Amino acid sequence: MTVVHPIARAWITTGGTGAQNYDEFADDAEITAIIEANPHSALGIEMPHRAPESLGKSFLDALPDAVNRLAEAKADGSYTPAEQVVVLYRISAPREESAYGLFAMVDTDQISTSADEPGLVIRNEDVFISKVRERVALAEALGHLLSPVLLLQTGRGDELHAALAAATESAGAPAATDTDQAGRTHAVWLLGPGPEQDELTALAGGGELVVADGNHRSLAAQTGGLPRFLAVVTTPASVAIQPYNRLVSELTVSTQELVDRLRAVGAEVTEIDGPLEVPTGGGTVALRLADRGYAVRLPHVDGGRLENLDHALVERVLLRDALGLDAGDKRITYVGGDYPASWLTGEVDAGRAAAAVLIAPVTVDDFVAVNLAREKMPRKSTWFTPKARGGLVVAELSR
Repeated sequence: MTVVHPIARAWITTGGTGAQNYDEFADDAEITAIIEANPHSALGIEMPHRAPESLGKSFLDALPDAVNRLAEAKADGSYTPAEQVVVLYRISAPREESAYGLFAMVDTDQISTSADEPGLVIRNEDVFISKVRERVALAEALGHLLSPVLLLQTGRGDELHAALAAATESAGAPAATDTDQAGRTHAVWLLGPGPEQDELTALAGGGELVVADGNHRSLAAQTGGLPRFLAVVTTPASVAIQPYNRLVSELTVSTQELVDRLRAVGAEVTEIDGPLEVPTGGGTVALRLADRGYAVRLPHVDGGRLENLDHALVERVLLRDALGLDAGDKRITYVGGDYPASWLTGEVDAGRAAAAVLIAPVTVDDFVAVNLAREKMPRKSTWFTPKARGGLVVAELSR
């Protein structure tokens, strides 16, 4: 019996509603600008308090606005209903290999967060509980899920990839397409009940599924008591991991004292002339402070692969030990790979941040190995691309 199921009642975009997911932004003002430029974007429903007409309200106070926006989108034809469907998904761009996925519902009771907890859906990354509470409140208010959890099929990924490629190739014209901020085309096709749907849901649920994106959304499904959550099941061949960097708005010590503290705990700190870039391989991070840039080789610690990931060392050695900051401190902004090194260092140079930390991306092999071992990734350490786009397929929750 597969853990991946058709969507009982889906609402499929007719165009114009696609959106980056709510947690893909380093600056809230960007969210407002996107909604203002495209009022039909699902972002206005996912982040209601950032919509221009709702500014000044708290997230909870803006939930009625989100409910109204979704109702208006369904009424004005921005979405069309479908029942008992899975949705084929292809992301394509010039000079890139196509990525494939399957929109479907996944059993929430299959989520496993430790080696002694049974389940085929592995989630092993720390989360911010305030964000989880917001996702729970949004689902309860809307009665719908707009943003999918991205799941990586690790058991039968090659088979699923081939099957999805063949299915989209033979499916004819897509039901809808959408273009993201990077120029990629997102296309969806509906697939109703029948042998092909059964084959794809069996392949999608045919091995351990690792949460690649959507740790907060998957925990919100558990916290909110949802029997199933909306997901895109994708394949290792469809994804890459980009850098996930950090900005620190305020230092707790002077820049010189920070450098001295790092050296005191065994870090090798070397000044860098010229622009900083994200390191291409692990072992050294780039640090931009107000006065200059540095290459920092953080000291390895006793332990295995997980403890010595660059993101874990940054969290423990640089942020906690040298600056006295907990990883959840509001002075730390987690900045995904859509933002280049020049943007991060520019924030420091302009005085809008005190430090930028540029970290080499985690490898897919390391990510899968850590998760299959049921170890916990450092929070905000993997920025998977291409991202599954929100607002293309909406799952209506049974009341």
